[in-house]
Amino acid sequence: MIQELEIKLSPPDALHEDRIRAAAIQKSKIEPNAVTAVRLLRRSVDARGRRPVVRLRVAVHANEPYEPEPAILSGFKEVADAHKVLIIGAGPTGYFAALELIELGLKPVVLDRGKDVRARRRDLRAIQQFSEVNPHSNYCFGEGGAGTYSDGKLYTRSHKRGNIEKAMRLFVEHGANPDILIDAHPHIGSNKLPQIVANIRQTILHYGGEVHFDSAVTDFLIEENKIRGVVVNGEKEIRAGEVVLATGHSARDIYRLLHQRGVHLEAKPFALGVRIEHPQPLIDQIQYNQRPREEALPASSYRLACQIAGRGVFSFCMCPGGLIVPAATAPGELVVNGMSMSRRDSPYANSGTVVAVELEDLKPFGQHGIFAGLAFQQAAEQDMFNYGDGGQQAPAQKLTDFVQGKVSGALNGTSYIPGIYAAPVHEILPKGIAQRLQEGVKEFGKKMKGYYTEEANVVGVESRTSSPVRIPRNPETYMHDQVEGLFPAGEGAGYAGGIISAAMDGQNVARAVAAYLKDKH
Repeated sequence: MIQELEIKLSPPDALHEDRIRAAAIQKSKIEPNAVTAVRLLRRSVDARGRRPVVRLRVAVHANEPYEPEPAILSGFKEVADAHKVLIIGAGPTGYFAALELIELGLKPVVLDRGKDVRARRRDLRAIQQFSEVNPHSNYCFGEGGAGTYSDGKLYTRSHKRGNIEKAMRLFVEHGANPDILIDAHPHIGSNKLPQIVANIRQTILHYGGEVHFDSAVTDFLIEENKIRGVVVNGEKEIRAGEVVLATGHSARDIYRLLHQRGVHLEAKPFALGVRIEHPQPLIDQIQYNQRPREEALPASSYRLACQIAGRGVFSFCMCPGGLIVPAATAPGELVVNGMSMSRRDSPYANSGTVVAVELEDLKPFGQHGIFAGLAFQQAAEQDMFNYGDGGQQAPAQKLTDFVQGKVSGALNGTSYIPGIYAAPVHEILPKGIAQRLQEGVKEFGKKMKGYYTEEANVVGVESRTSSPVRIPRNPETYMHDQVEGLFPAGEGAGYAGGIISAAMDGQNVARAVAAYLKDKH
């Protein structure tokens, strides 16, 4: 017999397996001697009362053993001589597509414009400390994609888009903490993800797949509306009849290249705004009614949203105990993003705070056609950069000064390593964005008492929430309707938003490739 039930424990008690087991057995009313296992299924912090508690969903096994499922990787076999499928991009979409292809008996060949995850660190240091942006290796490009150095948040609401549990288990089988399988808002941390990403690469290589870095796709070989392969670094042709396009939301050159080749693209809505950074103890005080919080509790987070003048204003990619990082992908632009280490122990909390940008908002950029959103996005990034001194220092204001439309006399401390300087962020941002943000954060202050404070900084610009361009595909075959054998995937194609949804989309596309090949033969 297996009985599932929910128990509540204090945060310290929830850290001890023996206390969880005792509480579960007591509530189940099963004789302790008959209990063969107590499994933790779900864990979340409930801070709605005077003191936070931890809610645990458990399964109590009585008079029967618990047999864990076999490892997913135990079913993998050698594919070195199998049919080859090209994957463009070594982010979560590309790598999880590669793992799925191996499981299906196909050989993935992964090409990435950037460097492997270890070599990539030197370029991150260059942008952090010297404002040097390598357009092929940065916080967005390189092994692991943007997610590797963006906290590793694994929460998704896309439960109908794929097998979340399988994606999570694969992360665990490659070195992630098994807690991600039970936490309501799981994350890995930017200090842990690089090794996990490298382990995934080793799995791909071990079973006969290939991974090639410093391999930028510079052309597509399309003949008679069929993909025939790609050109790498302007010279080398790699032939393949099936190409998974998993290039991420910042590969602007890929969109333009596809457009030049006559491949149909679509403009899509996105969002743009700022990073807002508070002291983490302030957020803990608001959410937990504790300052400082007790050690057994994680750094607290928040999620806020409202409607202002017909557009959504919302928090995005909230990083408790996190850092703000420079995420530009080309010289002459300034972009900020957020990340956290696994312990989330920075004294700051930051979140993207953004405004929805609809297609009708892009009329001033109409001459750019389907790339109007890209032009809008890029103009905001260049305006932020041009206001400064040519480096990656970011314009900033105190939150209250931002709302009141005045330059701050002094700024609060920040986690942003290149540094911040006082500037009229409300004037540098596009007018419609700034005005809605000013009203939106006032609404947030009403929903979350203490949020609207001069202790917080506004840092610009957060512009890479998602791609302004979609690469359309057939919802059943996952293939581009116009180009046979081309499978757009992940955030860059407009079908994911985060590590797990991107990983699941990669898995779905890999299965679609296998189905396509089966039908062909």
